[in-house]
Amino acid sequence: MSRLLEELSGPAVARTLTADSVLVLPTGAIEHHGDHLPLATDRIMAESVATAAVERAVARGVDAWLLHPLAYTKSDEHSWAPGTMWLSGETLMATLVDLGRSVAMTPARKLVFLNGHGGNVALLQVALRELRRRFGLQTFLMGFPVPAGDGDAGPDELGYGIHGGHGETSLMMHLRPDLVDLGRAERRVPDHLTAYPRIGFHSKPVIMGWLSSDFHPDGVIGDPTGANAAYGAAIFAAAVEESARSFEEIARFDPAPPMSRASGEPTGDIPGGTRQA
Repeated sequence: MSRLLEELSGPAVARTLTADSVLVLPTGAIEHHGDHLPLATDRIMAESVATAAVERAVARGVDAWLLHPLAYTKSDEHSWAPGTMWLSGETLMATLVDLGRSVAMTPARKLVFLNGHGGNVALLQVALRELRRRFGLQTFLMGFPVPAGDGDAGPDELGYGIHGGHGETSLMMHLRPDLVDLGRAERRVPDHLTAYPRIGFHSKPVIMGWLSSDFHPDGVIGDPTGANAAYGAAIFAAAVEESARSFEEIARFDPAPPMSRASGEPTGDIPGGTRQA
């Protein structure tokens, strides 16, 4: 049986889904990834991991369903590059709210964003609460690690292998080798940024606003030159297993205290099925 929700009829959705169903929306991007990777890199990665992880979770008893991927998202850090297709934060948030409203018209109450593009993270975090508050959905955001090269597993990217680098290129060589041109790959690690140990990307104490062209005119941040499909296969296997395990936990997640449910005491519900923090 297909787990693509769009392949069901409307009445079949109403008959098949329940409050325990987990709907998974892959969120990627269509954006510049240098001269060696396709624009669809983030969409392909997110959709591939989500598809395989849903299948694995279903085999373990989870009622998981895959929604059509959201490809056009918040990619303004690459807005300078031809081919990048990006939405403003306001447009993407409005889109997510409309999709949440649509999900709320089904019996399902669990919606997961499986994200493959770092530029989406902050806005998706805001959307989680917006959809929870407006529509009573249980909402979740998850991604999958694509490690930077550390000198052992790939070239040392000094923690900056975040865009078109060793990990992403290896993963794409596993998923879609026909779309990778390693002959055009070049090392683009911003070595000079090691002089600023507190300022950087997600793991640093000070996060900066940036455009990908800030670091090099070709917009790559990392070293894809040593990428290989075997390493990409290992990244993919780990991502699928971790995602499937997360779906299992999401399926049984309930934030309400068990004693409150058993006693029938109020648990903070407000009209519309939402819960006060």
